[in-house]
Amino acid sequence: IKPFHAHYFSRTVGTPFRRRRYAFAGLPGLMPLVRAFLDTSAAERSLDFRFVFTLLGSELANNSIAHSLSSEHGSTYTLTVDRGATGMTLICQDQGARHPMEPGPFTAADLDTLDPDAGPGSGRGLGLVSALADRWGDNGNPKFRQVWFHLSYDLTHNPWTQIVGEQ
Repeated sequence: IKPFHAHYFSRTVGTPFRRRRYAFAGLPGLMPLVRAFLDTSAAERSLDFRFVFTLLGSELANNSIAHSLSSEHGSTYTLTVDRGATGMTLICQDQGARHPMEPGPFTAADLDTLDPDAGPGSGRGLGLVSALADRWGDNGNPKFRQVWFHLSYDLTHNPWTQIVGEQ
């Protein structure tokens, strides 16, 4: 981490920002650093917001490592956080699909399942993003994929609050 980016990972409230961007090497071992970046980006928000934002952002980062060329030697993926008046948007941009894909945005058929009985290898990443984010989508370009989600600061009507309330 370059010294002028160290505050991106401190997990404390820092200098106010509108947009924050960082390129990560596509290595699974760097996921704690990714989570610190996401958590720090939402540091002034509630613990629930920080948890959900970090969870969903980690899922997008994991998908970049698992399904794109970003995990190839020397490759990266970029996380961009846009902070607005009512919520935060995260964009995950990778180096393109590892296997040939037709152009076009992801659809409901592409979503990972949330079925607890799904077998090994059945990811739940995009299913979680679809269930917990206010909005999400992608640019439809498999050679330079950008997947994004928006999470409102007010989680009152978010399914997460029902999950937490059931415990």
